[in-house]
Amino acid sequence: MKMILRAALLGSLLSCSQLALATAVDIGYQQPVKEIVAIVDAAPAPGAMLSPNGKLMLSTGFAALPGIADLAAPEYRLAGVRFNPANNGPSQPRYVSSLQLIELDTQQTKAIKGLPKDLKAVNLNFSPDSRYLAFIQLEDNEAQLWQVDLQKLRASRWSNIRLNAIWGGSLQWTADSKAIFAASIPAKRGAEPVQSKVPTGPVITEARGRTAPARTYQDLLKNKYDEALFSYYFTSQLVKIGLNNKVTTLGKPQLLRGAELSPDNNFILVSRIEQPFSYAVPVSRFAYTTEVWDASGKLQYQVVQQPVADNLPIAFDAVITGRRSVGWRPDQAATLYWAEAADGGDPANKVTVRDQLFQLAAPFNAEPEKLLDLSFRFSYLLAAADGSLLVWERWWQDRNEKVWYLDPAQQARVFWERSSEDRYNDPGSPLLTTAANGQRLLRVADGAIYLTGVGASPEGNRPFIDQRQLATGETRRLWRSEAPFYEFPFTLLPSGKLLTQREAPDLPPDFYLRDLSSGELTALTKTPHPMPHTQGISRELINYQRADGIPMSATLLLPAGYDKARDGALPTVIWAYPREFRSADAAGQVSDSPYRFNRISYWTPQFLATQGYAVLDNATMPIVGEGTQEPNDSFIEQLILNAEAAIAAGVERGVTDPNRVAIGGHSYGAFMTANLLAHSNLFKAGIARSGAYNRSLTPFGFQMEQRTLWDDPELYVRMSPFFHAEKIKTPILLIHGSDDNNAGTFPMQSERLYQAIKGNGGTTRLVMLPLESHGYRARESVLHMLWETTAWLDEFVKNAKADTAE
Repeated sequence: MKMILRAALLGSLLSCSQLALATAVDIGYQQPVKEIVAIVDAAPAPGAMLSPNGKLMLSTGFAALPGIADLAAPEYRLAGVRFNPANNGPSQPRYVSSLQLIELDTQQTKAIKGLPKDLKAVNLNFSPDSRYLAFIQLEDNEAQLWQVDLQKLRASRWSNIRLNAIWGGSLQWTADSKAIFAASIPAKRGAEPVQSKVPTGPVITEARGRTAPARTYQDLLKNKYDEALFSYYFTSQLVKIGLNNKVTTLGKPQLLRGAELSPDNNFILVSRIEQPFSYAVPVSRFAYTTEVWDASGKLQYQVVQQPVADNLPIAFDAVITGRRSVGWRPDQAATLYWAEAADGGDPANKVTVRDQLFQLAAPFNAEPEKLLDLSFRFSYLLAAADGSLLVWERWWQDRNEKVWYLDPAQQARVFWERSSEDRYNDPGSPLLTTAANGQRLLRVADGAIYLTGVGASPEGNRPFIDQRQLATGETRRLWRSEAPFYEFPFTLLPSGKLLTQREAPDLPPDFYLRDLSSGELTALTKTPHPMPHTQGISRELINYQRADGIPMSATLLLPAGYDKARDGALPTVIWAYPREFRSADAAGQVSDSPYRFNRISYWTPQFLATQGYAVLDNATMPIVGEGTQEPNDSFIEQLILNAEAAIAAGVERGVTDPNRVAIGGHSYGAFMTANLLAHSNLFKAGIARSGAYNRSLTPFGFQMEQRTLWDDPELYVRMSPFFHAEKIKTPILLIHGSDDNNAGTFPMQSERLYQAIKGNGGTTRLVMLPLESHGYRARESVLHMLWETTAWLDEFVKNAKADTAE
């Protein structure tokens, strides 16, 4: 049997590439009907930032979808990173396009003068004293540093220095708010390396018995020229820029990975990439050195030297050996902390202690102090001004989460322990406050911290804010969102009022001040309905069960003016994304709210409610593996159970015609779609976007699967719709970005599935979107995707011939 499977796998890799696509045609970019175009062009929801002193709120606006010309901007792809070489900035960033300032005491909105005419701001940062705002402006040819004087409400370019924003452009204010640290382009960088037209020799990689599995990465370095480009663009000069525009360079130009000021500003924690580079893993796994410099850039202490991490086990709980997760304790002047694996970094090793947490204070010449032995992997820590710590540890395999409380005397006890899958009992995330030096600390009052969360419950998400005593763990609920609104507590202000974001099915999200004592609400923003033509579309969170009793849910959308008695059962589209669980109880928990704003999405099929379809969006697709069973051991069987339950839920409500149902999804949802069409006759059509369909092309694991192809070849064949393409007779529309950089979802995945279905006489259409990655960004691309989707479903679902569903 294994020989047959290996032959099948080899055949998939070799013979399929010999099959030719059908004659390709260029029909230009098409657009759907105007009702759908208006959904795409609707203004995105604004965001918000709060100043450190809690007196100012910055309202941030975002641009609508860019045009295809924006995606055609220069782009390099090196070591797993895509960036714009013209401005040394990120490729296709989501930037802030408008700014407004709101004084919370007076609720007055004030405009900021002097902003760039075409604002493209990223990495916005308030100064610790709340007097200034810094941001990076992405121009076509450079990344610029800008500042806003928040008293004068005036913006201006801050220094003529050009920043290196390939990593996103980290900015860090000094504690006195008089300067900022940034990574700049070296002054003497010179011209970009030129590739020789004559090869210098072959590219050789070698393995001699050293186990080095790797998941399927993209955009890796390929040759010496790529190495030269990587060194050229990723080399940065760390600079300190004062409010008076004085520029101080620190150290020499380096392949900087990151830099972080100590809370007292006397030291800098610097991480830099080391050579030789790897062609097998992305830059996140390159060799690096982490060290401490003094304020002038002189080396004081070497924290760790890490070799290239190309030999980690593929298990999600695997980590590098040696010091990792290095940072400054925010509550101390200059104290480092880090974690070290006590099990060799391999979760397969059976030990009691997995990780150890250490600290070391300046001048870094003593023995490190061990703070905690951890039974799981260290995740992160938060510190309070009194020296107490909350430390998170997690173990992915069993979905365990444990939080420790260390009091100022460093006495440790468990603060809570839970399953990370259990949304109903999630205690929430602690609120933070900004200290005078700009450090983010736990907000503590009367010996208690404040926790906010979405408040998942059987009746839907109900956001909350709790007060939890550090000494006892006793919890008191201060406030909870109630029907018919969905209101999330953004933060608790110094005044004692809550800053919240509130919405309802017919009211877009806006920011409010809520008085906890009186319940009085004061509106800070007023956002008009972004798509008024969709207001009649109904949205309902429905609950149902699959055959084995696991609870499920979906968001049901119905066309405006729909009348069941008059209009009858509708053609229906189910959109989903499978998720793995270790317990059936967690799989059945509700994860949405019936009171969210009814903003009709173009990314999922919600837009089809304007075209006479019923839509079951975000239909839960739990894949459960309890005890010794892994979720994927029964992946296909559980997919079918889920799909049958979703269809039945619509039929029982009288809104779904069981003979006219389509299934669709993006990424792993596309993988789901192809599998359901191969192994069931439940649907009239499928929409599969940017999926992976042949698991022999991702042999070292995929999604949440930790077994390799060689561990269980039968599993890889069974779960690959490519190997069952002869069964896919239901029409399937395949859409993929031609430049997809997501691990595993190479564009060839859709091309080869198309070839396989076509070669076996199936009905399929392949749409490759130029310049698009895993998610589609250009307006032209998105509109064309919607046109293709609507046309496909109208032909094969809405206007399907009446017959009996199998």
